[in-house]
Amino acid sequence: MNTNDGKRRTPGSGGELPPAERDPLYARIYAVVRLIPRGQVATYGQIAEIVGGCTARMVGYAMAACPDDVPWQRVVNAQGKVSPRADHWGAEVQRLRLIEEGIVFDADYRMDLPRVRWPGPDRAWLAEHGYPPPEEHGLPPDAVQAKLF
Repeated sequence: MNTNDGKRRTPGSGGELPPAERDPLYARIYAVVRLIPRGQVATYGQIAEIVGGCTARMVGYAMAACPDDVPWQRVVNAQGKVSPRADHWGAEVQRLRLIEEGIVFDADYRMDLPRVRWPGPDRAWLAEHGYPPPEEHGLPPDAVQAKLF
């Protein structure tokens, strides 16, 4: 989350987070999020499942502290909604960015998650970058992509 002084802060703490390079878990989360194409989204839980060793909440904290080159707006909650933010404007910025990417929201600010959900990285990318294979996510070994949740 950016503040007026341009620094990133943890939600509600007011403290600066270390750069992603100092946190291997955040770096792994960011590597996966950078793969989400324009016009598609992933859930916090989906990213946590792909990365392994973390929770959806930890992914949320990583998104709040991400570098500018991470498409944080493409990570949403499991209900297909943009999660509320303490600063109130962040959720609206996220929603507007997604609309610019072609994501449609209904009257309840919900997107058609089954239609716009990213299927996840392919097996080759997972193996090359040291992430668990799809079968460790409860998918059959012949799954081409990590279709989580």
